[in-house]
Amino acid sequence: MEGTKKHFFNDLSVMLGRSMRHISRSMDTIITVTIMPIGFMLLFVYVLGGAIQTGTDNYVNYLLPGILLIAIASGIAYTALRLFIDVQGGIFERFHTMPISRSTLLWGHVLSSLVSNALSVVIIIIVALIMGFRSPAGILSWLAVTGILALFTLALSWIAIIPGLSAKSVDGAGAFSYPILFLPFISSAFVPTESMPSVVRAFAENQPVTSIVESIRALLSGYSVDNDIWVALAWCVGIVLVAYFFAMRMYKKRV
Repeated sequence: MEGTKKHFFNDLSVMLGRSMRHISRSMDTIITVTIMPIGFMLLFVYVLGGAIQTGTDNYVNYLLPGILLIAIASGIAYTALRLFIDVQGGIFERFHTMPISRSTLLWGHVLSSLVSNALSVVIIIIVALIMGFRSPAGILSWLAVTGILALFTLALSWIAIIPGLSAKSVDGAGAFSYPILFLPFISSAFVPTESMPSVVRAFAENQPVTSIVESIRALLSGYSVDNDIWVALAWCVGIVLVAYFFAMRMYKKRV
């Protein structure tokens, strides 16, 4: 059993290193992922922010959690794309002829997604600080925010594995991210849900992005997170489990 675990982690480190080398050779993907969220942040803070009533004097503080989720949703499209290229290029068939743990082929892409999206998040937070973002949050609150963002990234990365394995074209591999990118706009990420029509408000308050945004916002502002954090964690863990199940099922069929 111990030998099996060691074998798995050795294979995983190799697959992760391989994926990270691909990312390091195309750093423009990280830049591309950060440009759109930063553009939204600039637009909403300096152009639209004055007309939006959020009950806070610093709109960038209110806006930042949603912008971070948009950045992550943009980044996972590249996870699906990189996996699609591997599948279409036949590299998986070559790996399957080797004595390696097959699930590490997928985990390598998932973990590299965590690293690349973390870099994007750091860049966006630095820009937000330049724009006036300030947080009284302590170390524990920042660690909690980091954990929620990592879990959200993990959930979306496993979703990305499914089209990466099943898509018939490059466009199809990345198209799944468009509905996910749209979700923050129908949530409390940009405006309070109280200002929305009843039907839209009902959807906004019961979709995963709102609870995640509210949890991160409360943690960064030093407020009590109430039940939002448990709802957010339940959404993220549930999505991870369901996406992992279907991704591995599809992978086994391809194998």
